[in-house]
Amino acid sequence: MAARRRGGRKGETSPLRLIAIAAVLIGLVLVSLRLLPGSPFESTAAAQWGRGESPSDRNGTLTDRSTRPTPSPSPSPEPEPLPFEATQLDLDIDGWYGWSVLDRRSGEIIGSDNMDETSTTASLIKSWIVADYLRRTADAGQTPSDAKLDDLTRIIRDSDNERTERLYTEIGRSASIKRLLSTCDLTDSKVSSDLGWSRTELSPRDTARLGKCIADGTAAGPKWTKWLLNEMRLVRGAGDFGIRKAFPAAEAKKIAIKNGWVDRTREQEIHVNCLAIGDTWTMGVMLRYPINKGYEYGMKNCQTITEALLTTP
Repeated sequence: MAARRRGGRKGETSPLRLIAIAAVLIGLVLVSLRLLPGSPFESTAAAQWGRGESPSDRNGTLTDRSTRPTPSPSPSPEPEPLPFEATQLDLDIDGWYGWSVLDRRSGEIIGSDNMDETSTTASLIKSWIVADYLRRTADAGQTPSDAKLDDLTRIIRDSDNERTERLYTEIGRSASIKRLLSTCDLTDSKVSSDLGWSRTELSPRDTARLGKCIADGTAAGPKWTKWLLNEMRLVRGAGDFGIRKAFPAAEAKKIAIKNGWVDRTREQEIHVNCLAIGDTWTMGVMLRYPINKGYEYGMKNCQTITEALLTTP
């Protein structure tokens, strides 16, 4: 009998090896199915691999970036209201009076029914005369001397008439008032020709506009506006009356003013006028009344009118 060959025939595979190979192949197929998108054996990791979280987020909620609500911008805070109330006054004041307040932020103007009627300015117009000189001097590339600045200080703080007359002539007299009307966009006022600066006619509304023109730098120009406003806050003596006296002392010292007062013998009247510039507003008050009542009557009533308009007196 021939001897049995060990290991079987050449090229023959044992059953155990076939089973091992089959197991490996089945494993590879299963792994492939888990990685195949849409397969019932698809794994969570495979489903997420290479994809963003849209259209479903991790919680399973449908999302769409194009339809997500855009955050609304925070609303702008409401501006602080002016300390004045728009109301028609009925005060026990002899003669004629009018008032106007301008909101420097919006340009809105409120005032009495007669806020477009004019009256002579007296010394109130000195605020423009000084501003006009300063702007034109800066535009010409020049700087006022210390002596000239001292003159301007006396005109604003002390209402010096002689210095005002010299300066008014230097800047062209009525030509300066014509510049006022065009530069500050005044609509009611009139040039007094050569009757003098004191006879310039403004309305309460245009007085408030003049205040804005000074406050925003148009009147005196960017170089000198801060200086002029500071001088107007330092008005002293007989000229320190009227609008800012209606405010608490701490606030009053921040308000720039220029007032005017004169007796008109030809008309047998006294004219008293008040200009004030606050942080967010400007105000004009004008009065005409019988000459026998004296200056203090108008000075006090300029304050009384302001007090009657304040929302928080």
